[in-house]
Amino acid sequence: MATPPSLRIDSLKLALDAAEIGQHPVEVHGALVGLICGGVAQTGDTWIKPLFDLMNDGQPLPAQLHQLVCDLFNDSVARLVDFEFGFMPLLPEEEEPLSQRVEALSLWTQSFLTGMAIIQPKLNQASAEVREVIKDLAEIAQVEFDVADDEESEAAYTELLEFVRIAAIMCYSEFGPEIPHGEPDDTAVVH
Repeated sequence: MATPPSLRIDSLKLALDAAEIGQHPVEVHGALVGLICGGVAQTGDTWIKPLFDLMNDGQPLPAQLHQLVCDLFNDSVARLVDFEFGFMPLLPEEEEPLSQRVEALSLWTQSFLTGMAIIQPKLNQASAEVREVIKDLAEIAQVEFDVADDEESEAAYTELLEFVRIAAIMCYSEFGPEIPHGEPDDTAVVH
């Protein structure tokens, strides 16, 4: 499933700039995915308040940006629920310099961890595997930006990106809802 053009970094950046919100698009997506993977309710709009607290000091967003963020939420949930949709952090394209992509991955990871922490008070009670992943994510969030633009650095970035992607999916599996997105609570699952 390709990312709709409206959900690309440049569209989100334009909307954030127009609203005079100093967040980078990767920070918004990281926080949003952190909330989702931390177990925020996916029905209704209970996820909006914690995201607005992180993005805009709790203030509402202009209509265009609000809609874009809602679309981003729905797209992220769909991609996390169904592996075939291929969840990926919203990051700069590979045409961008490696140093910018590494910095963006670090920002995304920091925001992801922040989103997880504010919505999931029991992180320290997670499985040992998830606690280890969160510890590793904290290290990735501190990655240095002084990287060479060579094949070895590109391969290392690709490995980090894949680790972050899988880590988000693991956290979603641990803290996300028990039932698939869109099903009513009283639906019986037949195996």
